[in-house]
Amino acid sequence: MSPSPKPLLATLRGEKQQIPPVWLMRQAGRYLPEYRALRAEKGGFLELVSDSEAAAEVTLQPIRRFGMDGAILFSDILIVPMALGQDLWFETGEGPRLAPVVQARAVLEALQLAPEALAPVYETVRQVAAALPAQTTFLGFAGSPWTVATYMIAGQGSREQSEARRLAYRDPALMQDLVDRIADCTITYLLGQIEAGVEAVQLFDSWSGSLSPAQFEQWVIAPTVRIVAALKDKAPQVPVIGFPKGAGGKLPAYARETGIDAVGVDETVDPAWAHASLPADLPVQGNLDPLALIAGGTVLDQTVDRILAAFVDRPHIFNLGHGIQQDTPIEHVERLLARLRGSR
Repeated sequence: MSPSPKPLLATLRGEKQQIPPVWLMRQAGRYLPEYRALRAEKGGFLELVSDSEAAAEVTLQPIRRFGMDGAILFSDILIVPMALGQDLWFETGEGPRLAPVVQARAVLEALQLAPEALAPVYETVRQVAAALPAQTTFLGFAGSPWTVATYMIAGQGSREQSEARRLAYRDPALMQDLVDRIADCTITYLLGQIEAGVEAVQLFDSWSGSLSPAQFEQWVIAPTVRIVAALKDKAPQVPVIGFPKGAGGKLPAYARETGIDAVGVDETVDPAWAHASLPADLPVQGNLDPLALIAGGTVLDQTVDRILAAFVDRPHIFNLGHGIQQDTPIEHVERLLARLRGSR
């Protein structure tokens, strides 16, 4: 079989590769000096995201430096709350803030849609699509409804997602309406990215691990089913990667029930268990611990080899179990890529 001109896209469609394609979550970001220089010039993260030319440049930086098999759109999952009518800003050293917080129906009903927030992202996609090497797969993304809802309800990131979980118990009808609105906007947003030029999309459910099995079915699996079905109806050729971080033992149900084309596995999951437990031949993405990448050396080599061995008999995209850390040495990324590509 001749090599695919786009190994990552072929893998997402079920084709095993002799050398697994690789990209890294948050590969366009703070560990790169070229990113830090551009962000300093633009003045802040949100300014960078809303400047399509700059965001396209950031998306392309790791492709130029490392030759990754996939380029992930540089943006943020909180673009969707902006489009739904919340204000978004970033506090220095503290992260994103959203207002007004959605903890009552009157607040949700008062939000004024702002679809123009999505336009700069579409322009970023068009610029990147025109500049990518022919062999590189272009990945779009959005946050999954549960994860986005946790930010909209708390107004910021929350380790235990207590505010969102409390609201889901206290007023499940309000939570359902919020999740439905997020899902509708996410479908529009991802279809817009696809129309502008992305070739596959990933749904990030970064906070799915905080939910009980019943809540996971209601707030993670059900809206994912809805989003995937809508995307498949309008763009059946575009693979969808689902990444329910922290799902653990709920991961097989997610993979079976949602209709996704590939599943992302975080670093807490034993890759051998994942291979044995997930549907046969389902493409898997993951799952190097970002801290093992920081450690480097033989620890990195051994961890990489263990992951490769676990997934050798199924389509596999090599990735991290979550986003790359800002203090990751560039030479460790280079060592990882050399080992994957057979030169170590």
